[in-house]
Amino acid sequence: MRDLSKIVKAYDIRGVVPDELDEETVRAVGAAFAYFTKAPKIVVAHDMRESSGPFSKAFAEGATSQGADVIIAGLASTDLLYFAAGRLDMPGAMFTASHNPAKYNGIKLCLAGARPVGQETGLLEIRDLAQNGVPASDKQPGTITQRELVDDYAQFLRELVDLSKIRPLKVVVDAGNGMGGYTVPHVLKDLPLDVVPMYFELDGNFPNHEANPIDPKNLVDLQARVRETGADIGLAFDGDADRCFVIDERGEIVPPSAITALVAVRELKKSPGSSIIYNLITSKAVPEIVRENGGTPVRSRVGHSFIKATMGETNAVFGGEHSAHFYFRDFWRADSGMLAALHVLAALGETPAGTPLSQLLSEYTRYVASGEINSTVDDQAAVTANVKQKYEVQPGVEIDELDGLTVTAPTWWFNLRPSNTEPLLRLNVEADDQATLDKVRDEVLALVRG
Repeated sequence: MRDLSKIVKAYDIRGVVPDELDEETVRAVGAAFAYFTKAPKIVVAHDMRESSGPFSKAFAEGATSQGADVIIAGLASTDLLYFAAGRLDMPGAMFTASHNPAKYNGIKLCLAGARPVGQETGLLEIRDLAQNGVPASDKQPGTITQRELVDDYAQFLRELVDLSKIRPLKVVVDAGNGMGGYTVPHVLKDLPLDVVPMYFELDGNFPNHEANPIDPKNLVDLQARVRETGADIGLAFDGDADRCFVIDERGEIVPPSAITALVAVRELKKSPGSSIIYNLITSKAVPEIVRENGGTPVRSRVGHSFIKATMGETNAVFGGEHSAHFYFRDFWRADSGMLAALHVLAALGETPAGTPLSQLLSEYTRYVASGEINSTVDDQAAVTANVKQKYEVQPGVEIDELDGLTVTAPTWWFNLRPSNTEPLLRLNVEADDQATLDKVRDEVLALVRG
């Protein structure tokens, strides 16, 4: 067995097909996962990439060799797999490389109840088992059955957020040739929505643009279509449709922090006084708005394993990240771009006729932000230490190191954190006004880039 350390990431398995990830490797991971979980049943699903179907079959073969029965749910978004693991109360495996280019594929694993599997919660053990060989099982081989769950998933989401009585809306949806093209028609059918589809054809080669909406260049087509059609809103999903970006009626990109604040307010109306999780590079407007609406804001490190763990510790009703990952207690604390989209559609649809999305969201957007700026550096720790040294002596400045370096002043803040997988430092800056933002951003980048 090849060395798997390169493809086992912090939260999932991901690599180039077939050079780094092939059916033999996947079969070994399936056996290792079944051995690790000791679960009698496992649910498996896959995205539209050419290798995903064969990979899910190979994984099932590995898992059944350890005596586990496997339910193959077929085509799915990642949040549909989380739904399956939650509703069926069994571990799950999703074959997807999310927003990565066509040559990649990967595996996202979860335990029963959609609990995450990362390096600190079993992924390293699974890697070592797959690489070194899983002990032979004395159990009878398990069975493999097929079961479609997309209609159950759609019904569940529509019960969580009722759109049946909203005012009519025109919605442009860019699926990026990813799994949103499969799930959106099931979830949004027979509602007062005029859906304008873009790139709904399932194609793991991504012929129109990368299925990565966090990069603004991949939103250009959607922005243009929203303006052309006079739509009320645009939605963009990533390749496995667990993230959703929003475009307003002007064709402008809505910051995910504003969506976090909007959904937080809606969830606090249902669960007054609850905790809301936000990661440390989310806008400071989010904790302000949570407090104003009677909730308790709880700050977290970046990353779904940290968000989900903190949600469990605090029984938080909702959590949001700058990357458009949105987590719901009612959805097994898992992230769902589709559920976030339903909340935004409901909020807009409940306003008086003619109310634009930009007006609805204006109260949730209070500051200006740089977005994430990446810099290649040779020594992440040394550069970060130098930046800390420059700022910690300034009056009125607070420093914390929960996740990288966060420097906070009365009218601005920035976070500088290292990439886990590349020689990069990621900078996010927010300020009360554009001039202050520009000044702080340029000062920090000058220190980082030397």
